[in-house]
Amino acid sequence: MFRSHLLNLAAAAAVVSVMTADAAAAGATGLDAAFGNTVVSTYPDGRTALLWLKPDGTYDAMGRRRTPSSGTWALKGDKVCLKQKKPRAVPFTYCTAVPTGGVGASWTGKAVTGEKIRIKLVAGRIR
Repeated sequence: MFRSHLLNLAAAAAVVSVMTADAAAAGATGLDAAFGNTVVSTYPDGRTALLWLKPDGTYDAMGRRRTPSSGTWALKGDKVCLKQKKPRAVPFTYCTAVPTGGVGASWTGKAVTGEKIRIKLVAGRIR
């Protein structure tokens, strides 16, 4: 059970890293491109995890096993850090770098489990 929740956090955390040059120049959070859009992580087995960041510092996510989770996020330097609160609070915060790119940008990352994942910011709130 804990592993499932850990994987939800991993999915959410790994997909969070999105930033646009325009938002940074405007002095915004650096994650503005993610608001109202979906961050999709694709794992080596082909399954995907979905993340929806909110401007109020919270997020909702759907893990690759389609288990929902939610929590809070915060910027710390050049990293964005996620703290899962539901369905079960986890005792750590996961941080990842914030690369540049807007909607349509894709990059590789690493899940908290160590798996290499492909991450993409997709327009709109997909399910």
